[in-house]
Amino acid sequence: MEMKKKINLELKNRAPEEVTELVLDNCLCVNGEIEGLNDTFKELEFLSMANVELSSLARLPSLNKLRKLELSDNIISGGLEVLAEKCPNLTYLNLSGNKIKDLSTVEALQNLKNLKSLDLFNCEITNLEDYRESIFELLQQITYLDGFDQDDNEAPDSEEEDEEDGDEDEEDEEEDEAGPPEGYEEEEEDDEDEDEDEAGSEVGEGEEEDEEDDDDYVDEGEEEEEEEEEGLRGEKRKRDAEDDGEEDD
Repeated sequence: MEMKKKINLELKNRAPEEVTELVLDNCLCVNGEIEGLNDTFKELEFLSMANVELSSLARLPSLNKLRKLELSDNIISGGLEVLAEKCPNLTYLNLSGNKIKDLSTVEALQNLKNLKSLDLFNCEITNLEDYRESIFELLQQITYLDGFDQDDNEAPDSEEEDEEDGDEDEEDEEEDEAGPPEGYEEEEEDDEDEDEDEAGSEVGEGEEEDEEDDDDYVDEGEEEEEEEEEGLRGEKRKRDAEDDGEEDD
């Protein structure tokens, strides 16, 4: 598929000024030139043209917002000065697998002041003696060359960083959801205190009722004893009266 058709396919009925990422890998460049890209792609931040038989960057449009440019596995051998003119804010440039042979070709990248990562893997230039030291000395603005810094520390993967940030956010959200809301524990303690007070008051009321019942029981018992004593006294008086009557006779 030719590059023009690939661009139209990737647009998906969007206007060029709405596109921030454009992947044109494995399409075909006619005569090794960029086709179908123009200055209307002004919001483009990521552009990938890997393995498209590109040999010249002369027709690269002005893309001031472009941060990442993938040009791996092409046949580019020079003309890199166009990048500083057309894409002055590049931070990442992948030129691996191209026909770049010497330091003078790479020297044109000195004007890319924001460039942090450069990939020249599988280019002939990597066979030069002291290749890494020479590139870091020539392009002092870069931090990573072929995925590693000057101390051989590997460059972080931007996608992995995004995923880690996402995981941390999810963990924070889970903790927020799992944890009790503020003031929840205090409310629970207050509720427990209230329940204990209510239980205590109920017990107190029950004890008072029991005491009243006991008092009633005692009063009833005393009345019965008094009635029995009066009955006995009455019977005794009767017997005494009868005895007196018999003596009179």
